[in-house]
Amino acid sequence: MKLKNKIALITGSSSGIGQGVAKLFAEEGATVVVNYPSEEETENANSTLELITSNSPDSITHMADVSLENEVIEMVNNIKDRFGTIDILVNNAGIATSAPIHEMTSQMWNELLSIHLNGTFMCTRECLKIMYKNNYGRIINTASQLAYKGSAGFAHYTAAKGAIISFTRSLSLEIGSKNIRANCVAPGATETRMLADVPKDILDSIRESIPKGSIANVDEIAPAYLFLASDAGNHFVGQCISPNGGDVFL
Repeated sequence: MKLKNKIALITGSSSGIGQGVAKLFAEEGATVVVNYPSEEETENANSTLELITSNSPDSITHMADVSLENEVIEMVNNIKDRFGTIDILVNNAGIATSAPIHEMTSQMWNELLSIHLNGTFMCTRECLKIMYKNNYGRIINTASQLAYKGSAGFAHYTAAKGAIISFTRSLSLEIGSKNIRANCVAPGATETRMLADVPKDILDSIRESIPKGSIANVDEIAPAYLFLASDAGNHFVGQCISPNGGDVFL
């Protein structure tokens, strides 16, 4: 097993890519903390837990809004108290909203960046305190292929994802000499709830624009996270892997 006896915190893992990563990590021997943001996601978080407990009986759920500093600190401390460490952090929590720039409100901009970017920063900061003491850690941040190609109506989203890539590079320069690695996964269009409300004609257009000719399912994205979390990814430092079907060439 590639992650035997590892403790993994995966933010935003009650559904979508996070859920797929939680499932795969559990299959590979990790104990997973399934983070979710609010009571509205409790049922989905419990569903994720049900998917993984046969392989990872000690896994748990933990509610925390990663955009709120006090909740992040409390979550990390609770995990440390329960398991003694955090070996792997996957910063995956996120939302998707859309508006052209001239109509985008400051609230919409700030809300998205608070979750995607501030959440990534605060979770990383708190987990690093544990990883430094143990001289071990794997941090995997979820970016997006849209950070490279842009997308009309999603300036806040692409800005956040681009910033996460840059943050990961700077972080890697700080921790590179230690046994801690930080990298990104930048998925292309993936069949998750974020695409659930997209009209069929737009989805067809997205699909046709991808050289592979298909939108990814979660099981096609999760292995990139496993690779970076495992010993196989040990020489990857500050890199960004983008499983996107050829939508963008990095």
